[in-house]
Amino acid sequence: LPQLSIETLRQWSTLSYPGLVKELCTLFIGPELIPRDVLNGLIDQAFSRFRHREVVHLSRLRNGLNVLELWHGVTYAFKDLSLCCTAQFLQYFLEKKEKHVTVVVGTSGDTGSAAIESVQGAKNMDIIVLLPKGHCTKIQELQMTTVLRENVHVFGVEGNSDELDEPIKAVFADVAFVKKHNLMSLNSINWSRVLVQMAHHFFAYFQCVPSLDMDPLPRVEVVVPTGAAGNLAAFPGVVWPPPLQPSSQKLSWLPG
Repeated sequence: LPQLSIETLRQWSTLSYPGLVKELCTLFIGPELIPRDVLNGLIDQAFSRFRHREVVHLSRLRNGLNVLELWHGVTYAFKDLSLCCTAQFLQYFLEKKEKHVTVVVGTSGDTGSAAIESVQGAKNMDIIVLLPKGHCTKIQELQMTTVLRENVHVFGVEGNSDELDEPIKAVFADVAFVKKHNLMSLNSINWSRVLVQMAHHFFAYFQCVPSLDMDPLPRVEVVVPTGAAGNLAAFPGVVWPPPLQPSSQKLSWLPG
């Protein structure tokens, strides 16, 4: 994993959220994969439809409590932030290789909506979303079932999101079938999503601390509402999934 100097962190601390995403992505996406100017353009395009001019916003409340607003994307889910970039990267590679893929997504509500929004109309991708009937909010169901694009296919299924994950896992375990039909997924374990979501933690830290000239760097406490792999936290210099107490989602975050 890349190691970041304090000088790099100081430089990053003044960046906008899209600017920070660009710098983080550059650490893992070299120019031989996507030239820097093209990468910057893809990220700008990804964030072009967000309602807030800062893309994300730190809302300062009382008693030192702050809330990082991640809901300014088209579907109001934090997953818009990572999936909009992931779809741009994917479309770039598919066009370059002249390939077509079928994306298979199981959802509890927000992943399906955000994934559909990110790839609808893409000429190199079809998306199949499995929606657990009766287990999504009405607005999420409408977000998924009212997109009238030829490359979007939504199916209602019996059972909850954990139960519908089982047949998806079985499909992807059949390597020959996956290769024959060019299948892939955009669920939470997709590395591109984890990569982009690292920016949340850096951006929040830079907004909260008064200065990066202090030694040691100030401690910040981060509370993450989470499910699945959502408790991944990023420290300057290291990515670390901290152990959580079974009854708590509170993270004490000390930059390393």
